[in-house]
Amino acid sequence: MSRANTALSLAVAAALAVALAGCQQKAKTSGPPQAGPAEVAVATITPQRLTVTTELPGRTTAYRVAEIRPQVSGIVLKRFFREGSDVKAGDQLYQIDPATYEASLASAQADVQKAEANLQAARNKASRYNDLVRNSVVSKQDFDDAQASLKQNEAQVAAAKAAYNLARISLDYTRVYAPISGRIGKSAVTEGALVTANQATALATVQQFDPIYVDVTQTATQLMRLRDDMASGRIRPAEPGKIPVTLFLNAAENPYPQRGELQFSDVTVDPGTSSVQLRAVFPNPNQDLLPGLFVRAQVEQGVADGAITVPQAAVSRGPDGGARVWVVGDGNKATLRPIKTERAVGNAWLVSEGLTAGERIVVEGLQKLKPGAEVKPVPAPSTVAALPASGQPASAQPSQPAPKAP
Repeated sequence: MSRANTALSLAVAAALAVALAGCQQKAKTSGPPQAGPAEVAVATITPQRLTVTTELPGRTTAYRVAEIRPQVSGIVLKRFFREGSDVKAGDQLYQIDPATYEASLASAQADVQKAEANLQAARNKASRYNDLVRNSVVSKQDFDDAQASLKQNEAQVAAAKAAYNLARISLDYTRVYAPISGRIGKSAVTEGALVTANQATALATVQQFDPIYVDVTQTATQLMRLRDDMASGRIRPAEPGKIPVTLFLNAAENPYPQRGELQFSDVTVDPGTSSVQLRAVFPNPNQDLLPGLFVRAQVEQGVADGAITVPQAAVSRGPDGGARVWVVGDGNKATLRPIKTERAVGNAWLVSEGLTAGERIVVEGLQKLKPGAEVKPVPAPSTVAALPASGQPASAQPSQPAPKAP
C-alpha cells in the first residue's frame, strides 16, 4: 500500500471517531424527556338529600296464632275442617261427645226448679209471719227464723242457677270453634280420640297470615346513633309517625310488592347479642309470605339533607385505620386529607366530617399520587363516580360493616 493511501485511511478513521464522540456527548447532555403531571380521575363533592336506610335480616311471623285445645274431656265424634284450609272465626272445628254434659245440664235445671219452689214457700211463710208478729200471734224468734230461711232459699236459688250456667257452658265447650280467621294446620286427633280438658297437646293450630309480622334485630349502638342524629337534626323522620319498610325475599333483587310499616321497637336490649328487636307489619293479601321465611328488611329510618357521600374507591386507610381521601386543590395540587365516615351507603361512604361541597377528590389513579404533587384532573367515569341519586333511598348496611368506619 502506498504512503498516500495510508494517510487517507487514517484521516477517515479520525473523522469517524470525532463524529461518534460528538453523538455520545449529545446523548449524555440531552437525557430522557421530562414526564408531565400524573393524570387522575376526580369527582366533585355535591351535597344531596339522602334517605338513610338500614338493611337488616329477619324472619316472618304470623300476625295471630291460636292453638286449639279442648275445654272439656270426652270422645271426639267429628272433625269439620280440611287440614291446610282457610277457616273463619266462629267455624266449628270439632264435636266432642255431649251426652254426659247434656245430662248434667238437665240435672242442674231440675235443681234450679227445686230451689225456686223452696224459695216460694219460704217467701210465703215470711210474708205471713210478718203480719202475725205485729199482732203478737207468733214470737219474734219465729219471725227471725222465717226471715233467715227466706235468705237461705234465695242463696240456694242463686247457687243452683250458677251450677246450671256452668253445665250449659260445659255443654257448649263440646263444640270446638275457631277463635280467629286464618289457615288451619294438621289435626293432632281423629274421630274416636279421647281428649282431656286443657291438655298440653293442641288439637290444631290456626294462623293468620294477612297481615303478617317481620321481626328483625338492630344493634343497640346503631339505634342510639340514629337517635342522636335525629336529636341533632342531621337526620329527620321521612314521614312523621311512620317508618316505611321494604322487604326482600332471600336472594331476590326485586322487593316484595307490598310495603310495610315499622310497628314498634323493643324496650329492652338482649344482653347476649346487644341488639334490639324491631317488628314490622306487612299486608299479605295473596298469602305469598308464610311464617318462618328468612327475609331482608330495608328500614327507612330517616332523611339526611345536605348529605355528603364519596365513592368507596376513593377512600384509603391509614396505619391507624382512619379513612383518607386525596383532595385536588389550588394549582391542581393533591393533598391527603383525613375524613370521618359513618356508614356504607351502596357503593359509597356517608361522610360526616372532612369534606365540603365543591371540593374535588381523586377516585381513580391513587397509586400515582404523592403529597403536594401536581396532577392532571379528568372527570371520573360514571361507573366509578356513581353516588346514590338525590332523594332516592340508599341502602345502608350498618349491621355488616366490613370496613371499619372511624
